[in-house]
Amino acid sequence: MIAVMDTSLLIADASGAAATPTAPTTPASLLPSAPESGRQPLYRRLADHYQSAIQAGTLVAGDRMPSVRDLMRQHQVSLSTALQTLRHMEEGGWLEARPRSGYFVRQPRRSAIRPVQEPKSLLAIDAGQFVGIHERVSKYIALRQAGAPHIDLSGMTCAPQLYAVETLKQAAMRALRERPELLTSAMPHNGNATFRQAVARRALNAGMRIDTEEVVVTHGCIEALNLAMRAVAGPGDTIAVESPTYFGLLQALENLGMKALEIPTSPHTGISVEALELAVRTYGNIKAVVVVPNLQNPLGCIMPEDHKDQLVRLCDQLKLPLIEDDAYTELADGSVTPSSLKSRDRNGNVIYCASLNKVLAPGMRLGWMNGGRWHERVKMLKFTHTRANEEWTQVTAADFIASPAYDRHLRRLRQMLKQQRERMAESIAAYFPEGTRLNLPNGGVGLWVELPVQVCSQQLFERALAEGVGVSPGAIFSNSSRYGHFVRICCGHPFNRELDQALRRLGGLVHHLADA
Repeated sequence: MIAVMDTSLLIADASGAAATPTAPTTPASLLPSAPESGRQPLYRRLADHYQSAIQAGTLVAGDRMPSVRDLMRQHQVSLSTALQTLRHMEEGGWLEARPRSGYFVRQPRRSAIRPVQEPKSLLAIDAGQFVGIHERVSKYIALRQAGAPHIDLSGMTCAPQLYAVETLKQAAMRALRERPELLTSAMPHNGNATFRQAVARRALNAGMRIDTEEVVVTHGCIEALNLAMRAVAGPGDTIAVESPTYFGLLQALENLGMKALEIPTSPHTGISVEALELAVRTYGNIKAVVVVPNLQNPLGCIMPEDHKDQLVRLCDQLKLPLIEDDAYTELADGSVTPSSLKSRDRNGNVIYCASLNKVLAPGMRLGWMNGGRWHERVKMLKFTHTRANEEWTQVTAADFIASPAYDRHLRRLRQMLKQQRERMAESIAAYFPEGTRLNLPNGGVGLWVELPVQVCSQQLFERALAEGVGVSPGAIFSNSSRYGHFVRICCGHPFNRELDQALRRLGGLVHHLADA
């Protein structure tokens, strides 16, 4: 909660109370500014300076912040800038104001919130069934579009300003200057060769060695998944999926006339390999399995390395095609890219589907795939289904991906998302009732929140929408009724007072539904 304080108390030094924080003193002129968005306001740069000290452990919970007078003296800033710095950090959840004492580094509130529970049984499997999710998802989408929420936390993309807008614009203009015929020429069937080379080189970071000729460019990851499933199965066949899973995958299965078999999935380790093996041996008609090993949607978990080994090995032994959905890996925290399932593929049994929508630019709708031993079939399905992607965006993306600016963009984006996830998790811990659970993922764009069991997330979705806030109810992430008291909340928007207040309103609705 934001406390109102008497400015005069802040200006006066705290007369020898607690030790002075040890964050380095930096003149305002030397504080860094954000490279992609131009120079930030001075108070934002000063706030970032202290937030970095908190993240590094230089300042810890309970430490007193410098007073307004200290900030003015140490950083050579005005009274207004010093006050704005402290208030901005308080709004972001980094500080708490104590009446007549000053500002203090805050203990993260999320420390009191428990993690999402494991599934009741990692071996409990329902029979595969024709998917019936489309009507439910269509209703959700129609309501969200009609409601046009002012604060929309229902998607899984970042705010436009978090992407490298100016750099991409320059690359797009350069592409047309150098090749004006891009807009009037026929497109290569499998995609622009330079783009395919660029993504094949990036794939090396995840341990994959893919030839440029083995890349098929697609309209995002969802087309790649459609092509992969059509390559290995047909109408009436059963596909094993994670539970919960991305609702777009369930919609795709329904549109293809296929059945879905939901495999219990841990919010910490991913799909249950034991349950998958049991399902294959029990039902015998499963044609493929689709998994998101890194930053699973909606759970956010990253599958441990030994778990990936087991999964690839099992699918090889069972001759079960393994379709890897990889839309989020490059948003994982840290400098080491989590390994892919494809990097373990020795027999062409893994079909790899990737997307640049989340990491580069949603407006480009660029994805790509490698079809493994079904590569030629995938190429022909792509040709008959949608023909080739337009080339201009591919040339633009290839220019950016091949440059050092792309890694700089990813580092900045990961750091921003990490801060946003942490602040939103703290707000949820502060405003939601007892019984709420969540895991804080090591990367990505979303939080999977378990509400008190008596709360219906569909009702929460509809009531929140009426108040201008959009979330995704858990029921759309499964063809069963397992996740009726869960919600997925997007963390792709910069955290500010308005977003914090939206989470406060959302928490109030959860309290009301829990007490009803």
